[in-house]
Amino acid sequence: MTNKGFLERLQTGEVLVSDGATGTNLQQVGLPVGASAEIWLLENPDGIRDLNQAFIEAGADILLTCTFGATRRRLEASNLADQFSAINQQAVAITRSAAEGHDIFVAGSIGPLGHMLEPLGLVTVEEAETDFREQAALLCEAGVDLIVIETQFDLNEARAAIRGVRAIDSDIPLVCSFSYDRGAFTMMGVKPIQMAEEIGAMDVDVLGINCGRSLDDNLVALTQLRSATDKPLWFKPNAGLPEVDADGKATYSVTPEQIGALASDWVTAGAQVVGGCCGTSPENLAQIAKGAHT
Repeated sequence: MTNKGFLERLQTGEVLVSDGATGTNLQQVGLPVGASAEIWLLENPDGIRDLNQAFIEAGADILLTCTFGATRRRLEASNLADQFSAINQQAVAITRSAAEGHDIFVAGSIGPLGHMLEPLGLVTVEEAETDFREQAALLCEAGVDLIVIETQFDLNEARAAIRGVRAIDSDIPLVCSFSYDRGAFTMMGVKPIQMAEEIGAMDVDVLGINCGRSLDDNLVALTQLRSATDKPLWFKPNAGLPEVDADGKATYSVTPEQIGALASDWVTAGAQVVGGCCGTSPENLAQIAKGAHT
């Protein structure tokens, strides 16, 4: 794959399918609840490769690397900071090997730092930008086709992440996706239209929505985002709202058929890349892929 190919396919109007959840699916096959998914890059790489393969078989055109929490700062919480380089490099290598022989884009996932920025927290904007730049450098060097800055909620942090990526590569396709976990806005009060205006004015190719709340809430956010931008839209909602059992494991009651039936509505509402976030199994994704192309 080439970087140019991803954007060219979007420009033709093609609808692409991204993958499903990482953490919740790995928990189903043994990752302890609360454990960082990145630890399996070192301890159980076959588990991640198998999940990648399952998403390919379900119809994914895009696979995200298991690096959502792999900034150096966030890895410190799991005592993995000393494995920062190895984790990011291994993540790309695993997903690239799963994609070999398939028409698949490998997307480097960059999530939030897990710490609030000043003035609400202790992390400066400059420190955040450095953290994102360091991770982006590893992902780009390892050979991702695009970068996805995802599950954002704070405009300042998202801006720092975008600047960090662009300091490393000015041309790589870049997606920035926010989580509207309060329904109509993020936990920091950012609304879809505000995100479109402020993040859309930066050097970003695709704007997106992922995670968030209910499927209905996410669809409303998608409609609002579409009304405020002409850029291609990325849409990976949760598989509905979870129920948490006594062991802390989240379960999602939305069936593959139910979520698949909604995928055409997402495309009609303006999404050009569709997939799923938390709770989205390979079975769910297969129905999303089917619905998105009907």
